[in-house]
Amino acid sequence: MKKSIVRCVVTVLLAAGSFAESPMPFKALARMPVKEVTVFKDGHAFVLHSGKMPTDEAGNVVMDYLPTPVIGTFWPFSADRKTKLGAVVASQRKVLVERTALNLRELIEANVGAQVIVTEVPSGTSQVSYAATIIDIPARSGDEQEATNPPNSGEKLRQKGSVALLKTDTGIKVVALDRIQDIRFTGDYRKTVEEEEFRNLLTLKMEWSGSKPQKSADVGLLYLQRGVRWIPNYKVTIDGKGQATVRLQATLINELTDMDDVTAHLVIGVPTFDFKDTPDPISLQQTVAQLSQHFQQEAKTAYGFANAIGTQVISGGRRGLGYDRPDAAPAPSRTLDLGPEVAESGTNEDLFIFTVKHVSMKKGQRMVFTIGEYTMKYKDVFALDIPFAPPPELWRNFDNNRQAELAQLFNAPKVMHKIRLFNSSEYPLTTAPALILKDDRLLAQGLMTYAAPKADADLNITAAVDIRVKKTDNETKRTPNAINWQGDQYGRVDLAGKITLTNFRKDAVEIEITRHVLGNVDSADNNGKTEMVNVFESPTFAGAGGPYPYWWGWFSWPWWWRHFNGVGRIIWTVTLEPKTPFDLGYTWNYYWR
Repeated sequence: MKKSIVRCVVTVLLAAGSFAESPMPFKALARMPVKEVTVFKDGHAFVLHSGKMPTDEAGNVVMDYLPTPVIGTFWPFSADRKTKLGAVVASQRKVLVERTALNLRELIEANVGAQVIVTEVPSGTSQVSYAATIIDIPARSGDEQEATNPPNSGEKLRQKGSVALLKTDTGIKVVALDRIQDIRFTGDYRKTVEEEEFRNLLTLKMEWSGSKPQKSADVGLLYLQRGVRWIPNYKVTIDGKGQATVRLQATLINELTDMDDVTAHLVIGVPTFDFKDTPDPISLQQTVAQLSQHFQQEAKTAYGFANAIGTQVISGGRRGLGYDRPDAAPAPSRTLDLGPEVAESGTNEDLFIFTVKHVSMKKGQRMVFTIGEYTMKYKDVFALDIPFAPPPELWRNFDNNRQAELAQLFNAPKVMHKIRLFNSSEYPLTTAPALILKDDRLLAQGLMTYAAPKADADLNITAAVDIRVKKTDNETKRTPNAINWQGDQYGRVDLAGKITLTNFRKDAVEIEITRHVLGNVDSADNNGKTEMVNVFESPTFAGAGGPYPYWWGWFSWPWWWRHFNGVGRIIWTVTLEPKTPFDLGYTWNYYWR
C-alpha cells in the first residue's frame, strides 16, 4: 500500500535586514494607540491597539513598544483587506534619540563646526583662552567595532573618545575634554544632541502586493498581559423598611501603558488562563514582572481576534538577541503594584461585562468611577452557625494552649445580624467589599458574595448581642464492641445536645440555626432538617477555609475514620418571641476504637 506525502509550503516575507543596520531616528518610530482594553479582576487585561500608522521607506511599521504578553495570546493583524501583514519581527536595534545637551561634553558634541572661545586649563599653568572651531569628538562607530571584533560579538554602540579636535590659527589641536573649563559660542548654537542607544522594537512587515508602499498602514495588535486590574466595591444604603440602594463603584489600576479615550470592558469572573505565568518569546524578556476571552459581540477586540494572524518571528542574525552583550543587558524585572486581592474573587462567578467608554489615564494612575446603581429588596436575617468540635478522645492529644483556643471557639457561639439582598437587577453581584449604611450612618463593612440575577446574597452587619445563646452537649451512652469491621471491634458513642436561645429584643425575630456535628446525626426536634454532608463536595461546614477546619491537621486521623463517621448538619428556622427561652434538641453518634 503506497503512502501519500502531503507537503505544505508557506511563503513568508521576512527581509530580516543586514547584520549591521544604521541607527533609526527615534522620531520616526510609531506608537500605536490603545482602543479597547478588557480588564479582569486578577490583574490581566486583553488589550487592543489599532490605527493608521506611518510606514518607513520599505513600507513597514516600526513601533517603539514591545508588550510582554502571555504565550499564545499575541495576535497582530492588518485591518486593510488590500494589504497583508507578512510577519512581525521583535528585535533590539540601534536608534538615534535626540535629547537636550546637559553638560559641556554634550554641548561640544552637538555643535561640531561652531565658532567658540575655549578656556583651557593646561597642567601646571594658569588658564588660557583662544578662538577655535569645533571639528569633532573622535568616536569608534558601531560598524567599525563590529568589523574588527571577533565574529558573533553582536552589535555595538558608538564608543566615544575623551578628546576634542579643535581648529585654531596654528593648526588642529587635540584637547582632553577634562582640560576644557568652559566654552563661549560666538554665534548660534544647538541645544540638543543625538545619542545612540538600543531599544526593543516591533516591526510589522507589510506586503503591498507589488504596489507602491503607502505612507501609512491600518494595523493592530491584540494580546493578553498582566498590568491592569479593576477592584469592585459596593455601597449599600438600607431604609429600614426593606428597600436597599446598591451602588457599584470600580477602582481601576493601570500599570501597563498610557490610555487615551479608551473603551474599557470590566469583567466579573476570571476565565482560565493556563499559561498566564509564561511570557511569549515575542517580548524579548529574560525576566518578567510578577504576573488571565469573553467579550461583547460588538466589541472591536472580538473582531480583531478573529481576523488576527499568527505569524510571530523573532529577528535572526544576532546571537542571543543581544543579551550576550555587556552593553545590552535585559531590562530589570519589577513587581507590579496592582492593589490588593479580593478574597475568593472570581472562584465561582460567571463571566459578565460592564462597559465604560472614554477612559483616559496614564500608566501608574488610579481611577475611581461609578458603574451602576440599583434598587433591591432586602430583609433582616439573624443566623447562628455552630461548627463541630473534635471528639473528646482527641482533646488529650492537644497542648493546653490549643485546648483553650478550641474551648473559646466552641463555647461562645453568637447570632449574627445580616441583611439578605434579593438581586432583582439584570446584573450579577460580584465578590467585593461592601459598605452598609442606614440614614447616612455607617452600620458595617462586609464582603459581598457573588449572586446571579434573581439570586440573593447575605451581608454581615454585627453580632446580635441581644440574643443569648447557650449550648450544651452530653454523652448519653457508650457501647463497646458495637460493630466489627475487617476483624477489628469499634465502639459507639451516643451524644445529645441542646441549644437554648433567648431573645431580649422588643420584637419577635426569625432566626436560622445551623448545627454541624462530627459523626452521624440521628434526630432533631422542632422540625429540624437533618442531613449528612458530603465532605468532599460541600465544604460549607468548614467556612471559607474549607474543606476542613483549621484545627483538622493538629491530629493524624486514623485510616478507618471516614468509613464510620462523617459530618452531620441540622437546620432550624424558628421565631423567637421576646424574653421567652426556646430549646432546640438533637442527637448524634460516632464510632471510635
